[in-house]
Amino acid sequence: MADQRIVVALDVSTTSELKDLVAQIPNTHCRVKIGKELFTSVGPLAVDICHAAGLDVFLDLKFHDIPNTCAKAVLAASRLGVWMTNVHCAGGADMMQAAREILEGQAHRPLLIGVTVLTSMSQQDLQETGVERDLEIQVDHLARLAQQSGLDGVVCSAQETQRLRQSLGDDFCLVTPGIRPSWSARDDQTRIVTPHEAIKNGSDYLVIGRPITASADPQQSIAKIVAEL
Repeated sequence: MADQRIVVALDVSTTSELKDLVAQIPNTHCRVKIGKELFTSVGPLAVDICHAAGLDVFLDLKFHDIPNTCAKAVLAASRLGVWMTNVHCAGGADMMQAAREILEGQAHRPLLIGVTVLTSMSQQDLQETGVERDLEIQVDHLARLAQQSGLDGVVCSAQETQRLRQSLGDDFCLVTPGIRPSWSARDDQTRIVTPHEAIKNGSDYLVIGRPITASADPQQSIAKIVAEL
C-alpha cells in the first residue's frame, strides 16, 4: 500500500524487546525489517510475532551462496509468509535466476530484491574489495543485472534512486536504506538522504532503523516521519 512506505528496521535481539517494539509500530503506516541479528537470535518466531501484530515483514538476510543453496533459502523465506526478501546481486545472474525461478508457482510469492552496494560502503571500501569501477557504475551494473535476472527490484542508496528510476523504469522496486530524518544522527551510514528527498527521488520503500528504534518514543518518531512525507 502507498501509505506503508516506511519499513522499520527491528534492531533488537530478544523476544521481549521485539514484542515491546512492534507494539509501538502502526501497521497503517509501516512494515518491518528483520535482519541478521534478530533472526539469528530469535529465529522464525520473530516473523510470527510481527505477523501477529499485523505487520508485513521484509526478511533482510542478503542470501549469497551457490545457486541451489540460495534458491532453497529463498523458498524457505517464502514459506514463512514474508512480504519481501533479498539476495546479493554479487552472487551473479545464475544465482538470482535460480532464486526467482524457485518461487514460480508457489502459493505465496514474496518480492525478491537484490542488494547492489551496501550504503555503508565508500569508493575506497569498494576498491579494497578489488572492484575498480566507480561506485555509481558498479551500482548501475548490478541493478541492471538484477532486472535482467527477473528480480522485482533492488536495495540502493537514495542518492542513486533518481538515476536508477530513469534507467530501469517505474515498475522496478527501489528499496532505500540509509534514511536519516533531518533531526537524527548519521550513525555509520555514508550515502544518506532525508525521507522527503528519498521519495522525491523515486524510492518506493524507506528502511529506517535507529531514528525510530533508538528514540525514547518510537511512535512519535514515526509520526514525525509520516508528517515529513
